[in-house]
Amino acid sequence: MHLNLPEKRYYSIGELAKAFDVNASLIRFWDKEFDILKPKKNAKGNRMFTPDDVKNLQLIYHLVKERGFTLEGAKTHLKEGQKKTLDKFEIISKLEGIKAQLVQIKEGL
Repeated sequence: MHLNLPEKRYYSIGELAKAFDVNASLIRFWDKEFDILKPKKNAKGNRMFTPDDVKNLQLIYHLVKERGFTLEGAKTHLKEGQKKTLDKFEIISKLEGIKAQLVQIKEGL
């Protein structure tokens, strides 16, 4: 999944919900369920997600929504093979980005 987010230091839950096309409540739920997510909270108590949190959300989204893992299965998978899974996921994400660029170039011909 290639997100169309500007590069920023922090993202609000609303921005991420829109980018992932899910309800903010799902992201809040995942934040409670997955230790890997560590958003900061601002003075109002709103979650502010870092780019690392966004990568981890992409990984959780990939496991749960695209590969059909249960929450427990995704948690186990993340704990057992986090580095390997993240490396594979980053490679896939980069390739999807390259594919999108190539499609744009092809359409421009």
